Amino acid sequence: MGNNGLDVVFVLSAFFVPHLQRPERYSSFMMLPTFTLPLPSVSSLSEVSSYNPTVSPFVPQLYELPGKFLQHATSFNDLKLLYLSTNPLIMAFTISLALSPIFLVISEINKNYSQVDRVWSILPTFYIAHFNVWARLAGLPTSRLDMLLAFGLFWSSRLSFNYWRKGGYQKGSEDYRWEILREKIPGPLFFVFNVTFISLAQSVLLFSVSMPAYILLLASRVEGDSIAFGDWAAALSLYGLVAFEFLADGQQWSYYSARTKYRETAKVPSGFTRESLDRGFNTTGLFAWSRHPNFAAEQSIWVLVYQWSCLATNSFFNWTVLGAISYLILFQSSTIFTESVSAGKYPEYKEYQQQVPMFVPTFINPPKSTSLEFSGKKNEQKKTK
Repeated sequence: MGNNGLDVVFVLSAFFVPHLQRPERYSSFMMLPTFTLPLPSVSSLSEVSSYNPTVSPFVPQLYELPGKFLQHATSFNDLKLLYLSTNPLIMAFTISLALSPIFLVISEINKNYSQVDRVWSILPTFYIAHFNVWARLAGLPTSRLDMLLAFGLFWSSRLSFNYWRKGGYQKGSEDYRWEILREKIPGPLFFVFNVTFISLAQSVLLFSVSMPAYILLLASRVEGDSIAFGDWAAALSLYGLVAFEFLADGQQWSYYSARTKYRETAKVPSGFTRESLDRGFNTTGLFAWSRHPNFAAEQSIWVLVYQWSCLATNSFFNWTVLGAISYLILFQSSTIFTESVSAGKYPEYKEYQQQVPMFVPTFINPPKSTSLEFSGKKNEQKKTK
């Protein structure tokens, strides 16, 4: 973007931030001194991919930010200046840390540990929006961030809708796995688990998957506001993965809705068989190829968001891979635990595990719902303890 373009963006930004002087430098007439835009001095895409020049210089802000926030909390204008004078990555990380005690207190008061679950579909997009807003106020190019934010809103819509129709936002609703873990883990240890993992680690995780947005912000600052073929390919692939999740969600919802109706009326709904509904879990459609097709797509989404940041910097690797790896680890461990519950509840689930992959389908001689074989063991609906 040329100087004229920066001037136009500056004028628009100054409407929202009255104390802006010029792009790259800001001041407050009251409490905050003049400051340089808190971004790394990088001039190449290879530098953008590196942790040391892009993150390390701003780590001290993490320790200073709480005190500065309390100092300027009574002035909205000074808070806006504080927001712009803080590196956007550090600001987002600080927000994820600040949310942790809120999740902890609410969960302990209500003894309901699905507080993070309720905002799971919102926080990654919130952080992406934060990077977008920060860049706009600073007068930086945002085309890539606009594309990522548009996708994030689409992703949030799908996940929020699916969580809503399953009753996740109803008062008192809680993921059944937390109840199982409470029965297995002694009270004091479960509190520690809540502090370290449920409330803290999960909150930071939802920030970490958005970290590639910081790379996109820096890359656009170096390269300008151009959109390459790789950007379109990444964005369209992400939309395709969410559409795939919609399809998997619909198949799962249809099955469990039919199963509920069957158990209430003893009548088999059209399109289903008594045998499949007695089995208790879905083995048709996408679920004949993968035991968790929606989980497979969900993990792929955040790996691809990370890969987008690599494409934007012409690199094979950057430090934001930590977010994608953490997300994969969580889903792998969570799915293993979920399947241990299912295997104890449904007698034929272990047979299903032997025939269908957990995530990635087997394309050589793939299984089909019509060829899956089950022993017909009676489903006693064992209670897991």
